[in-house]
Amino acid sequence: MTRQALPDAPDRAPRPGAEAPRPGRVVRLPGVYRPQTDTLLLALAMRREGIGPGTDLLDLCTGSGALALHAARLGARVTAVDISRRAVASARLNTALARLPVTVRRGDLLRALPGRTFDAVVSNPPYVPAPDPTAPRHGAGRSWDAGPDGRVVLDRICDDAFAVLRPGGLLLLVQSGLSRPEDTVGRLSEAGLDVTVTDRVTIPFGPVIRRRAAWLRARGLLRDRPDREELVVIRARKE
Repeated sequence: MTRQALPDAPDRAPRPGAEAPRPGRVVRLPGVYRPQTDTLLLALAMRREGIGPGTDLLDLCTGSGALALHAARLGARVTAVDISRRAVASARLNTALARLPVTVRRGDLLRALPGRTFDAVVSNPPYVPAPDPTAPRHGAGRSWDAGPDGRVVLDRICDDAFAVLRPGGLLLLVQSGLSRPEDTVGRLSEAGLDVTVTDRVTIPFGPVIRRRAAWLRARGLLRDRPDREELVVIRARKE
């Protein structure tokens, strides 16, 4: 695959006091991802894209279900998928507490929904580079660790996106600059999708990146990032 330069995009850091969607309070079992900046970026993008009544939406790697609940509050018909039993239990509990009609399935990405297609897919997948060559099967790291280049899950989503989207369908994906967003743009473009980078925001390292900063520097991933990480939202449309 030929690497592409990452298109320019505005820096849309959520501003204190700015009107922004709130994914809302959620219950999380131990080891389930806590909604944070990347979650908020996707929630903002979903509202900006007009997700609402009549949208058949899939939330891949749903975690606590925060984005699925946000989509349901916007009026979308929502299906949420995660491979983690604890994530699925958390998402189902939050759906029940919110009294929103979200269908939550356990499964390995699109294998959980063979043959299904959607108007929109949103995903906040594991994307942090990790020393282990495979994604973990247990523990909290399952929410973020994604192999040495951070792309164990991202590449699979990119390769399957065209097939799961209906004509005119939309993919919204968030990832770290450490996991080569330019490769995501390239894969989605080669699959036949119209791809743009809609948002960038730079945030201080969280505890996971801080703990493995020496390893990331040894791999050359932190040359220009002494203590901050870029998050990127990528938008892909099927014509």
